[in-house]
Amino acid sequence: MNHLTRRNFAKAVITSVVAIGCSQSQANATQKQSLIIDTHVHCFAGNKNKDFPYHSDGPYQPDAITSPQILLAQIKKAGVDFAVVVHPEPYQDDHRYLEYCLSVGKKQLKGTCLFFANKGDSVRLMGELVKRNPGKIVALRFHAYNKEKLPPFEKPELRILWKAASELGLNIQLHFEPRYAAGFEPLIKEFSKTKVIIDHMGRPFDGSIEENKRVLGWAKFENTIMKASSLPDPKMFPERDAGIVIKDLVNRFTPMRLIYGGGFDDKSDAQSYRAYWEKTRSYLAALSPLEQSMIMGGNAQRLFQFEG
Repeated sequence: MNHLTRRNFAKAVITSVVAIGCSQSQANATQKQSLIIDTHVHCFAGNKNKDFPYHSDGPYQPDAITSPQILLAQIKKAGVDFAVVVHPEPYQDDHRYLEYCLSVGKKQLKGTCLFFANKGDSVRLMGELVKRNPGKIVALRFHAYNKEKLPPFEKPELRILWKAASELGLNIQLHFEPRYAAGFEPLIKEFSKTKVIIDHMGRPFDGSIEENKRVLGWAKFENTIMKASSLPDPKMFPERDAGIVIKDLVNRFTPMRLIYGGGFDDKSDAQSYRAYWEKTRSYLAALSPLEQSMIMGGNAQRLFQFEG
């Protein structure tokens, strides 16, 4: 495993920060920062909003409203600095509400997009979306959990869309059940310069031992980044120990390739939102303050180029 020592990790952080154009003094300051960046929030206009209707092909349609205004109010009170609005499936490839959220959020919010490889105009529409929102769209997300709506793994269209996203400077974001991981692996290898974000810790509780082994094996690909999000509620799922999973992911991916996300939804308030990220950080207690700060915000700040 490629686990960094504490000393080498600190050096690596400074090296990476300097590499993107910061001075040595700024690099040293980065070690002292403790930004909280939530890389996984969903915003919904609700099912009665005529300006931003759900798509007819959306797999679910939330009644509750989780607007960018609500999000920003909770961010301010919960001690979160920035957030990434992960464009949700109910809107499919209609990004009007995402663009509205980004306009309201200004520099505090960025977003991911959702396009489909089997639609002929996806490459063009993705390019137009990125052009309309310079610096705001940070990743293209793929889903692979519904066997009726899987990406076309065996067809060139998936590679074409992945390549187009890479050329636009986007990261790739994957939400999948471990049984479908093999379909993505050739593209992770081929586009080794494109960062690949793995949502929800790779959904370790939804796969077999062998299926999860494959996902964990992606740690050998230096362009992969694991997201600590969708942590199981210990009261509801006492057999699902997120702490053990996160410890293993830290060892495999190193603290420089983990990011935090989650805690905001229609049931959250400022107190519960803060409690969620504090709970996530509690699983990192064995790490140094620097390592903790990179996972909770520093890595995401560099990856998504948040200012501040």
